Amino acid sequence: MATASMAFKSREDHRKQMELEEARKAGLAPAEVDEDGKEINPHIPQYMSSAPWYLNPERPSLKHQRKWKSDPNYTKSWYDRGSIIHQAEKYRKGACENCGAMTHNAKACMDRPRKLGAKWTDKNIAPDEKIESFELDYDGKRDRWNGFDAASYVHVVERYEARDEARKKYLKDQQLKKLEEKNNNQNVGGGVSDDEENEDDLRVDEAKVDESKQMDFAKVEKRVRTTGGGSTGTVRNLRIREDTAKYLLNLDVNSAHYDPKTRSMREDPLPDMDPNEKFYAGDNQNRVSGQALEFKQLNIHAWEAFEKGNDVHMQAAPSQAELLYKNFKVNKEKLKSEVKDTIMEKYGNAATADPLPKELLLGQSEKEVEYDRAGRIVKGQEMALPKSKYEEDVYINNHTTVWGSWWSNHQWGYKCCKQSIRNSYCTGAAGIEAAEAAADLMKANIARKEAAEEVAVPAEEKRLATWGTDIPEDLVLDQGKLAEALKKEDHRRREEKDERKRKYNVKWNDEVTEEDMEAYRMKKIHSDDPMSKFM
Repeated sequence: MATASMAFKSREDHRKQMELEEARKAGLAPAEVDEDGKEINPHIPQYMSSAPWYLNPERPSLKHQRKWKSDPNYTKSWYDRGSIIHQAEKYRKGACENCGAMTHNAKACMDRPRKLGAKWTDKNIAPDEKIESFELDYDGKRDRWNGFDAASYVHVVERYEARDEARKKYLKDQQLKKLEEKNNNQNVGGGVSDDEENEDDLRVDEAKVDESKQMDFAKVEKRVRTTGGGSTGTVRNLRIREDTAKYLLNLDVNSAHYDPKTRSMREDPLPDMDPNEKFYAGDNQNRVSGQALEFKQLNIHAWEAFEKGNDVHMQAAPSQAELLYKNFKVNKEKLKSEVKDTIMEKYGNAATADPLPKELLLGQSEKEVEYDRAGRIVKGQEMALPKSKYEEDVYINNHTTVWGSWWSNHQWGYKCCKQSIRNSYCTGAAGIEAAEAAADLMKANIARKEAAEEVAVPAEEKRLATWGTDIPEDLVLDQGKLAEALKKEDHRRREEKDERKRKYNVKWNDEVTEEDMEAYRMKKIHSDDPMSKFM
């Protein structure tokens, strides 16, 4: 009871709180006040006004939405490097035994270990360091450049400039020395060799490296994955910046697709343009022309030869695969010429020497595609349609059509044999005839059964008539048995009203006679009877 009352009380408090919030939003009640005495806007969403549980809020407040971590101890400053506090002249008690500074001990000393420390020599006393202790804020802890002094980079620049100056001076001295040697050799009488002249011509002064870079393509440092680990390699970008970008050749949205990530445009952006004036015809042109197409045909020949039983592998023995492919092409051309000669000898040559019409000549292009009599591509390649990742036109169990090519009576099947079993073996036209014969036999059996049922209908109706509401005229009942059945029905209904009159060990009789059913029908109260409510 106490738990129920507490739950009721909490629900009541919640209801009152909701009514109060609605009144505040409507302006009928004053707004809430936070800890600082400021009014809280009642229209602020609950997910913003409710404080997290770990803050333990005692009253409404928006303090958790403000910058609550505004401690003056937090700062973004950094340590003052190299600053000293005091420079002692003698060793002091409690100082570092190695350098003599008071700010650390000998174990934490960062100076070079002396043979005799300052404690015993009382010389070269190190100054005391400036010890700072401050707490960094969130940004200060994560700032990579916190404490970086930009002025210190000047020393790095000066060191590199000094190295470049020394290198230039060294190269100049080397050139002067070689010139003196050359002059001495000429004075002696010996000629200068061609190799030395070429070496002097090809020498590039390192002072002019920046000028030579302008003549080269742009360099891109790239991480290259190797088996031994990552290594940095130089990759040159061979695209000339003055060329027109691929996506600017045709600004039509429905033209060839351009992939910005790989900078590739596979299809031809200008298919209707004159091939003689076309500079770029798509990246697929490189895959279906030149050595790329030959290498592709070589791979296909190696795969087909391996499937037919020849021990050939393109990666394991490339020379063997290439030699077999060359022999195959020679034999193929030889067989083709022999077949051509035999056909010409038998049927003659109907080709004429008449020139081709201008319509065919003007409609030519450099894209060559050859077809055979069945319409298959022999040489060249058209734009291939993308295939599905699932297997297509796979015929199993001697079928000539795929599963799902035939539909009948809400079932899929094979069109070749009209079978609805997935893994069945194809039976062809004989199976179709057998299925039709089985269907006809089934229809004949159903018709014969329906005819037999129609003949036995009168006797069945006489038996079922006692279960309905309408009594047939030819129904004959025993009046004595009917009166006894009416008494039993009255007795049963009285027992149903008062269960205390039901006796123990009641024996049920499942045999129901026509008189019993007629008594039940006569005593039954119909819902549509207007006097049923007064009984």
